[in-house]
Amino acid sequence: MLANVRADLASKRRLYSQYGTDYSLLRTLMTDGTSANVLYRAQEWLASHFGKVAGLPPHILNKWFNGCVIGIGARFEPGFVLIHPIGVVINASVKGGRDVWLESSVVIGDNRGGSPVLGNGVFVGSGAKVIGPVTVGDGARIGANAVVLKHVPAGATALGIPAVSRLPGD
Repeated sequence: MLANVRADLASKRRLYSQYGTDYSLLRTLMTDGTSANVLYRAQEWLASHFGKVAGLPPHILNKWFNGCVIGIGARFEPGFVLIHPIGVVINASVKGGRDVWLESSVVIGDNRGGSPVLGNGVFVGSGAKVIGPVTVGDGARIGANAVVLKHVPAGATALGIPAVSRLPGD
């Protein structure tokens, strides 16, 4: 669990430092979303070691304190960042790769038994919805308020309702 939390914080530092200002570990710890990330990692660890019921206390705390609901069973690789956790809802069967960054009010949900799979280095903008058995490829970007109902290729940007994917140069 601690290795994942360290990787999440390192990814968050990269996110916030990409515009020139180097964020210290302390400053990163104090940013919005850090407590939601730590509670998610505690939920994930407890559920995987002691059963889903053991993951309920951090799950409930995350909902109460951060307005963030991440289903027990959702799995994200190291580097997962909840930039602003309020309104984030993630289904229990969602899978995510490394360095997945989510803004506020993002919904990643199931549709008829199929849930999204997010690749590595994926960014999902504020208010976006990714619904159903879709794959979001490595390095893809989902724009704010987009509604993704179809696969998004690696390196593409998806915008609109319903979202349309565009590769660089299109």
